[in-house]
Amino acid sequence: MTAFQPIMMPPRDALQRAKGEALVTLDSLARLQRLRQEGSAKAILPGGGAVPEVVFLNTSGGLTAGDRLRFALDLQGGRAVATTQTAERAYRAEGAMARMDVQLTVGPDGWLDWLPQETILFDRAALDRRTLIDLAPGAGCLALEAVVLGRAAMGETVRQLRFRDRREIRLSGAPVWIDPLALDDAALDGGPAGLGSARAFASIVMTGEAPLDPLRRLLDEPGATGAASAFAGRTVVRLLAVDGWPLRRQIVRILHILRQGRPLPRVWQL
Repeated sequence: MTAFQPIMMPPRDALQRAKGEALVTLDSLARLQRLRQEGSAKAILPGGGAVPEVVFLNTSGGLTAGDRLRFALDLQGGRAVATTQTAERAYRAEGAMARMDVQLTVGPDGWLDWLPQETILFDRAALDRRTLIDLAPGAGCLALEAVVLGRAAMGETVRQLRFRDRREIRLSGAPVWIDPLALDDAALDGGPAGLGSARAFASIVMTGEAPLDPLRRLLDEPGATGAASAFAGRTVVRLLAVDGWPLRRQIVRILHILRQGRPLPRVWQL
């Protein structure tokens, strides 16, 4: 008879981890000057649109324990849009948290729309994400972050997770917006400081104070609730939704106003 030997699994910290870094530099006319890609991080510049687009993607398919991902864009001037090719996914993780860093720099009088697609957090996900947008004098930005807890159509329920998310916008080196978030099991239980019945949420921040009446009239999407404010040189919209689809519909309507009717990134699916 043939003797079968047991398969020896490597130690947990020796398992293969995804690592990637994608860096893009656009000159003062938003033309490509430098592109560097490493590991699972990639950047695509589709071309052909009225405004240059940069599309970041993670070819590993998602993030789990110990993974490291970094996207960076240096827009030296002009106007550009940066997004992600699809929703980023954070899967069940044992041990160390996955780490994602986004660093966006905008040169004098430039403008960047940072419009990543949703981040989907699966049960027992562990993700530490940090986004920094550094604006030179006269520069501005519109920044979106959307998070969905599991896929409702697949019957998924998120009961445990570790999610740390910090967004910061600086103008001439001084912070104008700092938005830290810590989401754990307790926040999923509801209550006044939790998400209640919501399983998707988003924040939209734009430098400059937009008129609030048109924005507030749009906050009527079925399955979503929200609020808009404008103060201290910025406009902020917060959204909650029962699932990712009504959240996306509401986001699209808000972006149509804030972006003055400009088309969404071509990789977005509606």
